Amino acid sequence: MQRSDFRCFHRLRVRWAEVDMQKIVFNAHYLMYIDTAMSDYWRALALPYEASMLALGGEMYVKKATVEYHASARLDDTLDVGLRCARVGNSSSLFEAGIFSGDQLLVSGELVYVFADPATQTSRPVPPALRAIFEGFEAGTDMAEVRTGDWNALGRDAGRLRTAVFVREQGIAADIEADALDASARHAVVYNRLGMPVATGRLLQESRGVGRIGRMAVDRSVRGAQWGRKLLDALVDASQARGDHEVRLHAQRNAEGFYRRAGFAVVGEPWQEAGIAHIAMARPL
Repeated sequence: MQRSDFRCFHRLRVRWAEVDMQKIVFNAHYLMYIDTAMSDYWRALALPYEASMLALGGEMYVKKATVEYHASARLDDTLDVGLRCARVGNSSSLFEAGIFSGDQLLVSGELVYVFADPATQTSRPVPPALRAIFEGFEAGTDMAEVRTGDWNALGRDAGRLRTAVFVREQGIAADIEADALDASARHAVVYNRLGMPVATGRLLQESRGVGRIGRMAVDRSVRGAQWGRKLLDALVDASQARGDHEVRLHAQRNAEGFYRRAGFAVVGEPWQEAGIAHIAMARPL
């Protein structure tokens, strides 16, 4: 088992509470590390777990877990936990895990999940859509697509995501979040392989040759898996395609680093909007 065998990794740092009297990671914690990596795997698939299982009509239950120890991890080690779906059977799926320190394999593991009825916990066949997602991801297939259009085409899905993020999560008043600019904006929505919206944003024409991106919202459960960047790149491309020479946005300060990595630079001083610190940023095209 090598690092190159995996597409999905979760990085962590060994904490004091996870080492035993021998000052090495207590054996049971490795299973916890693998289970934590499963959350990143679902994010990489662009699947909000709870909503996706509801749509698929079942749940994933661990039937068997095995761990093989090759070397020990110690306090403050940085570990990379790789996870892959190695096989999909009729009702079960085999996941393989590798816990690495650099290129050294410390622990390997296997988890067998069974897809089952959540009410009776009796097994069901793995849905064809989920099977295709597992197999597609491991083969390198893109797990989501960006669709662009007007509010009539995308407003229902975009509005639902924005309400979840801005109104319910951040506490912004609904009458502030929605405005008349939606009618003239170019909207973008990222859809996963189940057809579920997971990210949205819009593009306005601020002035001649200048676009303005706004209302960027990503489903909380899949953040950190590049779906926000996929959305942002699509909006920047749309601005460039219509001939804009610059694109601007008003970023929440906690997302400033995200936009910097996408080529945006700060313009001016921060201010408060709807009780949240913002900063103006711009990127030449």
